[in-house]
Amino acid sequence: MSDTHATLVRTFYDALARRDLDAMERCYHPDVTFGDPIFQELEGRARIMGMWRLLMGYGTGLDVSLGRVSAGRHEVTADWTAGYTFAATGRRVVNQIDSLFRFESGLIVRQHDDFDFKHWSKMALGRPVGLVVGWTPALRARIRSQAMEGLKESMAPA
Repeated sequence: MSDTHATLVRTFYDALARRDLDAMERCYHPDVTFGDPIFQELEGRARIMGMWRLLMGYGTGLDVSLGRVSAGRHEVTADWTAGYTFAATGRRVVNQIDSLFRFESGLIVRQHDDFDFKHWSKMALGRPVGLVVGWTPALRARIRSQAMEGLKESMAPA
């Protein structure tokens, strides 16, 4: 099964690179959970796809590059790069991300992305903000709050 799971992860990143939300969604189990340094923990396919829609609409010039994909007995890990222009500042970000995937019924049931928040904040926010306060819990909390508020607004009925 690990080769099948690795193929599914590659399919997911190929869809992300094409900005094909429908194809991405087909890779996720209905009860999928997602976590990363900004969104922390999201549950359910609808919320996670809402996050991807928000991210694709918020940053411009998204470039996705998949690196190493390694299949273990029960999980797949992937290294990938997301390059985009951070809309709030107009600054270019090239984020190196490590992902861990788990599976159920042949679909992704858990995705956890990890990246260096301090490094990200220096790119996204620039100097001096990202350099001076990029590591602080207060900045992390503010960025997380803004991200969750954006997700909530984007998923509200029109």
